[in-house]
Amino acid sequence: MTTATAEPTYVALGDSTGVGVGARRGGGYPDRLAARSRRDGRPLRLVNLCVSGATVADVAAGQLDPALAARPAVLTLGIGINDVTRGTELTSFARDYERVATALAGTGAAVLLVNVPDLARSPLAVGEEARRALHARVEGVNARIAEAARRHGFALVDLFDATAAELSRGGELLSEDRFHPSDLGYERWTDAVAPAFSRALSVAGAVGRLPPPRALR
Repeated sequence: MTTATAEPTYVALGDSTGVGVGARRGGGYPDRLAARSRRDGRPLRLVNLCVSGATVADVAAGQLDPALAARPAVLTLGIGINDVTRGTELTSFARDYERVATALAGTGAAVLLVNVPDLARSPLAVGEEARRALHARVEGVNARIAEAARRHGFALVDLFDATAAELSRGGELLSEDRFHPSDLGYERWTDAVAPAFSRALSVAGAVGRLPPPRALR
C-alpha cells in the first residue's frame, strides 16, 4: 500500500544509460534523479532495473514483470539506443515498445518516456552516409516513442533536442569510449528529465493508494 506519507517508489527501466556506463561518479540518470530529489527533501525508493546492452525486447522480457511488482508511483523508460545501433526493425521495435507501454499504463503510475539522442553526432559515426543512416534510424525510433507517449498520455522527455546543440560542438557530453555519456553528459540528461520527474513526484505525493499492477498479457 502506498500512502501520501510513504516514500514513493521510482522504477527505472532501460539500458546502460540507466546503469551509468561511462560515468566516473554518480551513476546514470536514475541515480542522479533520486539523489537530487533526496537533496531537495523529497525522499523516494529507487528500483533501478536498467541493464547494459538492453533493447526494448529485453525490457519486455526481463524488466517489465519486476517493474509491475514494485508498485511504482513514478516510472522512467529510457530505451532505444541499442535498437538503433543493432538495426532492430521499426515494426518489431514499435510492437515491443507498445507492449511495454500498455503494461506501464496499467500501473497507475506517472510514466516518463525518454527518447534517443542523435547518435549520428557521435565520433564513432564515421562518414556522411553512415551518419545519415544512423540519424534516420534514430528519427524512426523516436517517432514510435512519441506515438506511444501521445497514445497513453505519458510525458515525453525530448533528449534528442535537449542535447543536440552540445553534441554538435564536440564530445564533452561523451565518455572516453566516445559513445556512452560522460559525467557531464549524465548531468545534462538528468537536467532534461528533471522537470517532468519533479512534476510526477508531486502527483505521486498526493496519491493515497495506487491500483494493483495489471497482469502482463
